[in-house]
Amino acid sequence: MSNAPLSPEEIQRYARHLVLPEIGGSGQQKLKAARVLVVGAGGLGAPVLMYLAAAGVGHLGLVDDDHVSLSNLQRQIVHTTQNVGKSKVESAAEFLTAINPHPVLDLHNMRIDEANASDLISRYDIVADGSDNFATRFLVADTCEQLKKTLVTGAVNRFDGSITTLQPFLTRADGTLNPRYRDLFPQAPDESTVLTCEEAGIMGALPGVIGSLQALEVVKAITGAGELLVGRHLLFDAGSMLFYPVKYGRKTG
Repeated sequence: MSNAPLSPEEIQRYARHLVLPEIGGSGQQKLKAARVLVVGAGGLGAPVLMYLAAAGVGHLGLVDDDHVSLSNLQRQIVHTTQNVGKSKVESAAEFLTAINPHPVLDLHNMRIDEANASDLISRYDIVADGSDNFATRFLVADTCEQLKKTLVTGAVNRFDGSITTLQPFLTRADGTLNPRYRDLFPQAPDESTVLTCEEAGIMGALPGVIGSLQALEVVKAITGAGELLVGRHLLFDAGSMLFYPVKYGRKTG
């Protein structure tokens, strides 16, 4: 990521970042130069996209093949009633441009799959995965590992959510490699045994909590501020309002 000069308008827009020692001018320039792919423009993707656009990430990729439905609006806050029936990437782009006209938006109105994942992910520096199924999560995680791309992945279900950050291509202080997604989840469960959002329901504000944490992790990864959730799986129980960090490591063999 190269330094990207800030305009006078951007200096005013990002003033609260610029006075943070952990970000400052150099960090904001890194945000402007960054390329981030967000997988899914739904419950998790909505707050991720909104906060990354507001933060000044210079290049945002949106990938989703779905269209906005009325039942989405209880939690997918990047979409509006007037956009029901419109493609989610186009609907989200309208909202993001209203928040901040500066980021360049790449709209990928398609489903990420084995045929296109490598080409798509290779165009970006960091990936935030807000997909709603294990097949996509495993595909994205495996591809990011292969291409050495930082991945911030989140998931939600009913009253529960979780998030972790993956950099399995980097080593820890002790010289061992960081864990992979498959160290946390060795294999995907049978999809027939997992209730969908339509079947199980979901608390509307829950994706906002996890998606906001994903956006925060992406900003930290870009700017170098703070400590990332690498090797830590952060679980959130909305019923009790408690967070549970669970450590995990690289498995051998």
